[in-house]
Amino acid sequence: MRAWKAALCGVLALFAALAAGHLVAGLIAVNASPYLAVGNGAIDLTPSPVKDFAVRTFGTHDKLVLLCGMAVVLVVVSALAGAASRRSVWPGAVVITLFGVVGVVAVAARPDLDTVALLAPVASLLAGVGVFVALHRAARPGMAAAATGTTRRTFLSTGAGVVVGSALAGVGGQLLAGSKDAASSRTAVGRLVPARTAPAIPAGADFAALGTPPFVTPNREFYRVDTALTVPQVRTEDWSLRLHGMVERERVYSYSDIRDRPLVERTITMTCVSNEVGGPYVSTANFVGVDLADLLDEAGVRPGAEQLFSTSVDGWTSGTPVAAALDRDRGAMLALGMNGEPLPLEHGFPARLVIPGLYGYVSATKWVTELEVTTWQARRAYWLQRGWGEQAPIKTQSRIDSPKGFATVGAGTVRVAGVAWAQHTGVAAVEVRVDNGPWQQATLSTEVNVDTWRMWHAELTVPPGSHQVSCRARDRSGYTQTQERAGTVPDGATGWHTISFTAK
Repeated sequence: MRAWKAALCGVLALFAALAAGHLVAGLIAVNASPYLAVGNGAIDLTPSPVKDFAVRTFGTHDKLVLLCGMAVVLVVVSALAGAASRRSVWPGAVVITLFGVVGVVAVAARPDLDTVALLAPVASLLAGVGVFVALHRAARPGMAAAATGTTRRTFLSTGAGVVVGSALAGVGGQLLAGSKDAASSRTAVGRLVPARTAPAIPAGADFAALGTPPFVTPNREFYRVDTALTVPQVRTEDWSLRLHGMVERERVYSYSDIRDRPLVERTITMTCVSNEVGGPYVSTANFVGVDLADLLDEAGVRPGAEQLFSTSVDGWTSGTPVAAALDRDRGAMLALGMNGEPLPLEHGFPARLVIPGLYGYVSATKWVTELEVTTWQARRAYWLQRGWGEQAPIKTQSRIDSPKGFATVGAGTVRVAGVAWAQHTGVAAVEVRVDNGPWQQATLSTEVNVDTWRMWHAELTVPPGSHQVSCRARDRSGYTQTQERAGTVPDGATGWHTISFTAK
């Protein structure tokens, strides 16, 4: 067989395998698709520093980069396996079988999938091997067929059939998965009207005209960092929240059980622990939901409980200090809404946790379906298993938003603007300096509450040339953020944000 035919056999068999697995997964659960299951497994097995690098480098596109990288590797390996099968079907069949076994293992390892989900990778394996064998035979018919010129026509027609069949299977799987989507369920929720609204955002809460972000982050711009390769699709009619563990009374809540309660609205700034100094992973929204402390009081937390272990519908887990969840002054919430509408799908619809003052990996479980009251020793959450901190209070930080790094500005008076945050403590002051000169006090925006960020600006005098400007914040406890640079692992970055610019 010619090399190009053999390589094409491998690639087409790969497409058929993935499409068959995706079709069956559409009937069961989209995460059962072998391609996605392997991708999720890769995320879980990736060392924390590598994940941190991916988030820092690619931002919200990190998952797309992973999927594209996987696709390239699979295509190359499949083509090589096919090329190695020019004289015998066995090399390619063995490689495809190994791919199938990896898919089976990946699906079996998913905590959010039942045994029936194994049908998807099994279908993928059988389709891949079957198509490869069929294509191999079509490409190497007997000598009579070769003499009459039917070899290429037979192979091309068979290959075309595989392409069409794979496309139909892939689209069918996507349509089946889409039939379970939560968009229509979210639309049916309508507006969530809180019984207790958050205080109105006062005038002067931001300096957006001077280069800071708006005080409230629009939903489409709110940062998103999570491990979900595909956004979980959970309908309100299928959702429930189980509260159990070290409690007097186990409770199970439906969506209507939560929505029919008097809802409360709070303005809260959230921060991701992956946020580097000066990074973008901090946003503010008006969240609507119920007090988490009310649910825990109804269940009756037993003495000795230390951790609220929460589980997402996709199996991701988080551990929150019980004391923080019970602290009514902190205002921990089971949130249903965000900025005047039900939670966006990518931000946790139907329900998520929002606990002010703690980094998101211990306070912000999206698509939450289970809360277990337990101890730190009994259960180890996803990121704790990977060496991240246990308590995770958000560190006092500040950021320069204007001018941008390496910008060119007019010499003389330069306006510098940015944001600072010290959630659940409050920002007391921000200072800026140019070229290691004396610190100058910045003007602060009107404070909304201690759980939200605060904007600032300052006017500096700079001569022509290259300059650096740094900022630092002081919180209401009297702590001034440290100059010492530290990475995000294990409990958040530290250091002063410094930018360079040129004045002309």
